[in-house]
Amino acid sequence: MSTVNLPRHLLASVEKPARYTGGEWNSIVKTVPEAAEQALRPFLRYAFCFPDTYEIGMSNLALRILYHLLNERPDVWCERVFAPWTDMADRMRRENLPLFALESRTPLHEFDLLGFTLQYELAFTSVLDMLDLGRVPLRTADRTLDDPFVMAGGPVVYNIEPMADFFDLVIIGEGEEVLSEVVDCYLHWKASGDTRTREGFLLAAAQIEGVYVPSFYTVTYKNDGTVQAILPNRTGVPATIRKRIILDLDQAYFPTQSIVPNTEIVHDRIFLELFRGCTRGCRFCQAGMIYRPVREKKPAVLVNQALEMEKTTGYDEVGMLSLSTSDYSALSELTDGLLCELTPHHTSISLPSLRLDNFSLELMEKASSTRKGGLTFAPEAGTQRLRDVINKNITEEDLLKAMELALRGGWSGAKLYFMLGLPTETIEDVEGIAHLAQAIEKLYQSLPRFERPKRLELSLSTAMFIPKPFTPFQWSPQADTETMKSHQMHLKDLLRHSRSVRYKWHEPRQSYIEGVLARGDRRLGKVIEAAFRGGARFDAWDEQFKYDLWIDCLEKAGLDPNFYARRERSRQEIFPWSHIDCGVTEDFLWSEYQQAILAQTTPECREQCSACGAQCFGGGVCYE
Repeated sequence: MSTVNLPRHLLASVEKPARYTGGEWNSIVKTVPEAAEQALRPFLRYAFCFPDTYEIGMSNLALRILYHLLNERPDVWCERVFAPWTDMADRMRRENLPLFALESRTPLHEFDLLGFTLQYELAFTSVLDMLDLGRVPLRTADRTLDDPFVMAGGPVVYNIEPMADFFDLVIIGEGEEVLSEVVDCYLHWKASGDTRTREGFLLAAAQIEGVYVPSFYTVTYKNDGTVQAILPNRTGVPATIRKRIILDLDQAYFPTQSIVPNTEIVHDRIFLELFRGCTRGCRFCQAGMIYRPVREKKPAVLVNQALEMEKTTGYDEVGMLSLSTSDYSALSELTDGLLCELTPHHTSISLPSLRLDNFSLELMEKASSTRKGGLTFAPEAGTQRLRDVINKNITEEDLLKAMELALRGGWSGAKLYFMLGLPTETIEDVEGIAHLAQAIEKLYQSLPRFERPKRLELSLSTAMFIPKPFTPFQWSPQADTETMKSHQMHLKDLLRHSRSVRYKWHEPRQSYIEGVLARGDRRLGKVIEAAFRGGARFDAWDEQFKYDLWIDCLEKAGLDPNFYARRERSRQEIFPWSHIDCGVTEDFLWSEYQQAILAQTTPECREQCSACGAQCFGGGVCYE
């Protein structure tokens, strides 16, 4: 194995050089066995790859879990690789330096397995940029036995078809158990001596539940461009790939000796994962569907994990992670336990976005007892009708009640998140967002001066709705860009006289391309590669996004982006992801879509089971 020499002048010439140096507290360095020893006892080099910058990747919980999980094995060394920012990547190419892992500075192409986690579709070109910089052939068809196997996981892989040409295998679902099984499969393949072709390992891996090998499936299309069929092209390969989940989170692996970065990252704190899944059933939310059923950790387990991580990392803030933290059934017991143990150490609790309908003064006071942070709420839509369409199940009264509690409790305001372009949206729904902000301002003015903060500060932001696979809106068209721009400007105009509201919005053209990739098929592979060759990378970053390049690549490929993003699907259409089983049935999703069109809500799981299909996994929290 070779080592990349990183010159001092190179580090001195780039932004944030600490992104590339490694050596952090609790990072893991191992001794690689000699070749003769490896022949007797195979040893695997695994690179965990995150296709974005260090400070974003190091904030990812999956990275921290899987990194330490694999490194507890004596026959595996897992290292980290992040996408170098444009200045570093350009200089590395000029100086002929390959992309390397932080721990050993081994070039990417010398690893056995490369595992990419995909959190958003606009990271696709950064994946190709990392492979190219790491001297790994982009396409699986071009790789030889001298090249690593390239894997993917994360929420985006529930429709990995646009990237099917570039990944050798894909893990569908949660990775703790299945990744170890893939590693065992690889080591067995190496030890067997039957390593004449890459296909031997891939065939064996395809037998593992939750593992998808895209090249083992053939996709055919109808004359109208829709999918005709998705069929295995190898004997013994399953027709449907079912996701993997961890049923018992109390027993699941969780690292308490986590890496402490040398530089500031996005979420620079201890992470506690309270539960997986969500009971709410918001119709726009892919995570709320693919992570079902709900599985919780016991408060005692979480408190012990927090104490261990506090000791081994030195962090003085604990963040709680889940899709809806305030829905954790034992939140009061957990916060009491954390405050009892952590307050004497001056360690604070950080809460993420909270549900408006169960926000309480008690919860707020606990969160602020050691350090007062910001409050974040997500009403998502400006009118009750549209909130019923998306099954948000909150009211304007919930928002105003929560804001009154916050203002009386000493908070000066909150961040409010909304979406534009939701199915059935009208201009009245857009205006409803401004009316909500104005109602909060009116509420602030109505409070006695001694019961409210000196000033009100509201941060209001709107993102563009993107119909995602495995949601009730997977059949719905995406709103056109010009309409979205006009809605943004109309809302901006309505808020222009408000001194207490700061309005931010997302670039609708980025969301358009994300919508194309989210519901795309394999024919987009050549578009993604062409966009990368044309200079696309870090597409999720506003300053790097090249809309005209994407449109040009789509046109040259003879593909209409509106076919993917702005076309309503029929009930009978086969989706590019129809061979993936996330546990939630298509019948349930279609029923929810019909309910949405009628603006009719569905009770959350704790009130009534809607037979979504996730019961097939067993375990979890049962609310029947």
